[in-house]
Amino acid sequence: MDIPPLYLLGTKQAYFRHCEVHMRIADFLTDQRVSCEYLPHPPAFTAQKRAKYLHVSGERVGKSVLLVGPTGPLLAVVPATHQVDLESLGMALGGPVRLATCRELSEVFRDCEWGVAPPFGRLYGLETLLEASISPDVWLAFETHSHMEAVRIRCGDFERLERPRRLRLIRAV
Repeated sequence: MDIPPLYLLGTKQAYFRHCEVHMRIADFLTDQRVSCEYLPHPPAFTAQKRAKYLHVSGERVGKSVLLVGPTGPLLAVVPATHQVDLESLGMALGGPVRLATCRELSEVFRDCEWGVAPPFGRLYGLETLLEASISPDVWLAFETHSHMEAVRIRCGDFERLERPRRLRLIRAV
């Protein structure tokens, strides 16, 4: 099944998918000796809503955006308070860039709940881009595998794991 129906959320099948990816990301962070904190929260289908539930500024919540660029899919990580400037990014990458479709998102992140895009592109064979203005010293909360949990890690640790390309990616929302 490519896109799990929404009615499966909260069922046994969704629970086992949730555990599978949680272990994958949790194991990855543990193996890499990353200091992190898992933060359960009510279902949040946007990064801004996640910031609200976590009681933090949207500047401290990383939003992962799956894009399709001139060489294929890639992942952009920006603050929740901003959008990716597709036109400027396309000029930087040498060709048009667009948002991935829901179907493309679910095909790449098969082991996540529908609509979830974790920031760990390396686990999915994706190049990861990181907004240039985010300081390596700040702690960011990211969606991990479900709409009900985030992980907070230092941006510098995220960079050590992902080795993202830092670019100016954003425009104000």
